[in-house]
Amino acid sequence: MRKPLIAGNWKMNGSAELIETFGRTFAGIELSSPVDVVIHPPFPYLDAARSAFAGTPLALGAQTLNPLPSGARTGEVSGEMLAEFGVEYVLAGHSERRQLYHESDEQVYERVIAALTVGLKPILCVGETLEERDAGQSEDVVLRQVGHVMARLEPGQRRMMTIAYEPVWAIGTGRTATPEQAQQMMAAIRGYQASFDSALADALRLLYGGSMNASNARELLAQEDIDGGLIGGASLKVDDFKAICQSAG
Repeated sequence: MRKPLIAGNWKMNGSAELIETFGRTFAGIELSSPVDVVIHPPFPYLDAARSAFAGTPLALGAQTLNPLPSGARTGEVSGEMLAEFGVEYVLAGHSERRQLYHESDEQVYERVIAALTVGLKPILCVGETLEERDAGQSEDVVLRQVGHVMARLEPGQRRMMTIAYEPVWAIGTGRTATPEQAQQMMAAIRGYQASFDSALADALRLLYGGSMNASNARELLAQEDIDGGLIGGASLKVDDFKAICQSAG
């Protein structure tokens, strides 16, 4: 059995007060079965989160990293810096990074390698746009993004990976992915892994990143190949996020 993972991506949101609220709330939470929970706050809150989350089930994640260990890269953060502040997980290739900052598949791969080098656990984000879906290219696009990273890793590195599928076409378009559509893509990702690493395919955690919330989490998490969620807006609402975690656990 794969242990569920619920990851909250706060994006450019949050506050010191919200960090403290999450720390207090999750200090006494009881889940019905084991589940990993991680919060990815903005960089300025990492140290406060490390303190507030101590003694709770909440692990600490970062939203991105620079592939270089150091250097003249104003505004950037390295993997070693993140590890020094107790970060365990880091996102790589989030759709907003790919679209707004034009990160290529190769740049995403470089970030994954940088994370693995310092012992961080990458969450590789993949997904297709509305245009790509309407053109019937969904599976080709997603498996290209997955393969550009996973096929080039050593078996031990692959075991450190988590993959999050986020249907970009369902973000702000008025269209939504059904649990069955999400499961179909998850099954394709797991099947791709099985083509060259069957042991990994059985153990690899796959997260759904398409607007999972407190009302739909249980149905999505019931799908065979969905092992958790990458939560956006709902991860900023402590009661909603707690409910999602309880649905997984």
